[in-house]
Amino acid sequence: MTFDPQIRRRRQLLDRLGDGVAIIPTAPERLRNRDAHYPYRFDSYFWYLSAFPEPEAVIVLVGGDAPQDLLFCRENDPEREVWDGFRYGPAAAAEIFGFAEACPLATLDKRLPELLANRHRLWHTLGHDAHWDRRAAAALNAVRAQSRNGTRAPREIHDLHALLDEMRLIKDAHEIELMRRAAAITDSGHRRAMHQCRPGVSEYHLEAELSHEFRRLGASGHAYTPIVAGGANACVLHYVDNDRPLVDGSLLLIDAGCELAGYAADVTRSFPVGGRFSGVQREVYEIVLAAQSAAIAALRPGAPFIAYHQAALRVLTQGLVDLRVLTGNVDDLIAQESYKPWYMHRTGHWLGLDVHDAGDYRFGSGDEDWTVLAPGMVLTVEPGLYFQASDATPVHLHGIGVRIEDDVLITADGGEAYTHAPKSIAAIEETMRHD
Repeated sequence: MTFDPQIRRRRQLLDRLGDGVAIIPTAPERLRNRDAHYPYRFDSYFWYLSAFPEPEAVIVLVGGDAPQDLLFCRENDPEREVWDGFRYGPAAAAEIFGFAEACPLATLDKRLPELLANRHRLWHTLGHDAHWDRRAAAALNAVRAQSRNGTRAPREIHDLHALLDEMRLIKDAHEIELMRRAAAITDSGHRRAMHQCRPGVSEYHLEAELSHEFRRLGASGHAYTPIVAGGANACVLHYVDNDRPLVDGSLLLIDAGCELAGYAADVTRSFPVGGRFSGVQREVYEIVLAAQSAAIAALRPGAPFIAYHQAALRVLTQGLVDLRVLTGNVDDLIAQESYKPWYMHRTGHWLGLDVHDAGDYRFGSGDEDWTVLAPGMVLTVEPGLYFQASDATPVHLHGIGVRIEDDVLITADGGEAYTHAPKSIAAIEETMRHD
């Protein structure tokens, strides 16, 4: 395995630090209860720059005329490795992951003041982690205490995440390859769930089918808590109980994606529990599918981020008129946000190492201030309609919830949807046949 992409990213970041020092810790291990830990997951910023998998590790980047990339990590400990598993140790970590130097983590607090001395700025994200705020402040104060000796402490603190968010927004070839692989695994999981779905099966059975397929194909597991929502549960946007039996004649909404080498897929499919859409379910589904198609068609370099949401919104609002849920002029209904009881979220978000990935959507308050799409950006396209039981909703629509979500890469030619789980009504019904 080569870590050239991470080395390139560190060099790119070093070029932007100026005469400054950046501190990037990984995530800590966290107790679940007693002495049982949550499954460990590294910090996304740290992973982006290193792919180093162990906890208790910190990257320090020193900019300027003689740039340095340093890794601080755990030392080898044969006794602990018997209990907890292999540790790289500093020497091997530096060689394998391409750092100029790796040091024992225990030396970090002593080295930080030395590295900060006579530097112009510290790159750190204040307020993100109180522990690291205190640790960075202690290092700065240690340098300030040497002022009588002519040593100068950094006078500026800059937001490191702002730099890294800009970098992470544009995916490189290595990231795109991983995300395509995560998508293929996720597609397979959704197909498996469709094939196993039938009345009387519980939501958690299909969650287990997804988990099985994700792990069987090499993913680390789910990128987020899956939503397996039958019937009216699909109208709860973040439903995660996943514990109800599936009822014939109802729809099932599954929002699930795997994580592979840190990168997420995010796919939603809605389909009939019994394998065949009813008339009204078909009407709603076709509206949402048309909205998604319009949104994907609006994705192209140079377009503002909001444009694809607006394209989906127009189709959905017209659909609500066609269903006789709303009456009036579509433009007026959109301006008045009359659609919101049935469509209350944006049409998508950035995707990458985080499911809701790093990167600004807007850099001002004006209509012209939305982020402009560019090749290498990856986002989700996920319109939906949700008909909770209410006086404003016709009774025959009660309990229908439909969302269709795919992952899309912005290319020079437009938006490429690279998730391919069955999506048309014909493809879904064929996949669900149990002959």
